[in-house]
Amino acid sequence: MSTARTRPVRVRTAHTADLAPATLHAVRALLDAAFEGDFGEDDWDHTVGGVHAFVHDEHGLAAHGSVVQRRVLHRGRSLRTGYVEGVAVRADRRRQGLGDAVMGTLEGVIDRAYVLGALGASDDGAALYAARGWQVWSGRIAALGPDGVVPLPEEEGSLHVRPAAGAGLPDPSGALFFDWRDGDLL
Repeated sequence: MSTARTRPVRVRTAHTADLAPATLHAVRALLDAAFEGDFGEDDWDHTVGGVHAFVHDEHGLAAHGSVVQRRVLHRGRSLRTGYVEGVAVRADRRRQGLGDAVMGTLEGVIDRAYVLGALGASDDGAALYAARGWQVWSGRIAALGPDGVVPLPEEEGSLHVRPAAGAGLPDPSGALFFDWRDGDLL
């Protein structure tokens, strides 16, 4: 028996700089649809500039995610962090393992290039990340803003982290201080 769930999933990767404008347009359209109008220009800016993972099918782009570099300060050390952004699966292909395949590819990028992986999970995405071994950060979260430290208590409980292969998870008794960016800080 052959179903979409049992077919091998081919995930392609590319850096933003290597993507054609039509591909970027397709990614943006997928994200706009998946987030039902709650995906703005700042969200798009957060999604580009790193490595993208894609799944295409006979109807076009079916799934996407990207990992971009961020700096996270923890206990006086600046951690090179692979931050996962823009994970989405086209509505007709959800619950078929595509998000899992995209995340597996992005985790491989994190393992090879970063010390830590991090992502801000929606309620819908949290189960996928937990099933893949991502852990909710139990410590404090803040950002280093232009005017100093900006606590992010409203983000606590939604930030998921995973150490890169061979690295340990940072001590949650110490806060994570994320680099500043426009829009949502996580």
